[in-house]
Amino acid sequence: MTTLQQPQTRPLDPSVSLDERVAQVAPVLARHAGPHDVEGTFVSESLDALHDAGLLAAAVPVELGGLGAGPRQLAELQRRLAHHCGSTALASSMHQHVVCFTAWRHRRGMPGAEATLRRVAEEGILLVSTGGGDWTHPQGEAVRVEGGFRVSARKRFASQSSVGTVMSTMFAYDDPEQGRRVLNLAVPFASEGVKVLDNWDTLGMRGTASNDIVFEDVFVPDERVLANRPYGVIDPPLQVIGSIAFPIISGAYLGVAEAAFTAAVESVRHRSGNPTVRRQVGLMKHRLQVARWALDGALDLVGDDPAPSIDTLTSVMLAKREIALAGIEVCDIAMEVTGGASFFRGSVVERCYRDIRAAKFHPTTPEETLLLAAQQVLAAEE
Repeated sequence: MTTLQQPQTRPLDPSVSLDERVAQVAPVLARHAGPHDVEGTFVSESLDALHDAGLLAAAVPVELGGLGAGPRQLAELQRRLAHHCGSTALASSMHQHVVCFTAWRHRRGMPGAEATLRRVAEEGILLVSTGGGDWTHPQGEAVRVEGGFRVSARKRFASQSSVGTVMSTMFAYDDPEQGRRVLNLAVPFASEGVKVLDNWDTLGMRGTASNDIVFEDVFVPDERVLANRPYGVIDPPLQVIGSIAFPIISGAYLGVAEAAFTAAVESVRHRSGNPTVRRQVGLMKHRLQVARWALDGALDLVGDDPAPSIDTLTSVMLAKREIALAGIEVCDIAMEVTGGASFFRGSVVERCYRDIRAAKFHPTTPEETLLLAAQQVLAAEE
């Protein structure tokens, strides 16, 4: 029986470091990564291990029962987890960034934040985000009814949806006074009309259970409306969400690329005198180092408690772009360095080669990021 969504058996000890907790779960992740990838099934044992180690409450403030980790610590955590299983790192990053943003809301006294954080720490609830598929133009419509809204849609790329408790999601709403808006909603999976499909059959990140979620005339009460934002705009709340979320998510992809690099280097130690191999190893090291600098630089700008800033978000997106492109190049080279063995299913390099491809699908895409950066530069010159 899964331990997810079960109470912690004992209060978390903040003196036990994240590194120690990662060391505790690493063997479980490594053991189950391959079978779940082949079968396309959810990495349930690994998420259970994260729960048992207290890592799913990492971003909950210490005073509310968690470990008090901020964006930098969470990005590093997801990077370390991805060394053992990319699917576990990516799936859990979707929970981690929502919890981290909820802690940001809690520090500002926003309604519902403390209760959610306590539930994460005490009940082990798992939060699911649909923001990657929604962003500024969410799928689905909200209709005002007495006491709340009725929503209908089909949401894609909802990682760990098979075991989620509550969704952080968005719907478009035509307000009679304000015009087209975006509503940020918290929707329990147990709500009537919510259905999780079993359709996650993909090239990579096959263990994330990022199934589609169908909403059929689901009622959402007013108290579960977390924000009412302008449609089609990266407004201040979305700037904060993106600044927190994407370094954490990018940490997972950087870890995938590092895992491919480590496996490739280990495979060629017996022919390390080959000049072509030596150059390829050096190139992989170079690309990873620059990607790590990009992530560190973005995290420096974000800090522990970011203020809304389109400049910060743009820098985060540029770092994400660098990590995605560098990660893909590193995994490509890792296959060349490893040779024919990397073409077989079950190879760590082969799995990383497929997993890293998902990095391009998160908003903003690498090409869209260039447009966002150009917009900031040209607007500053006007």
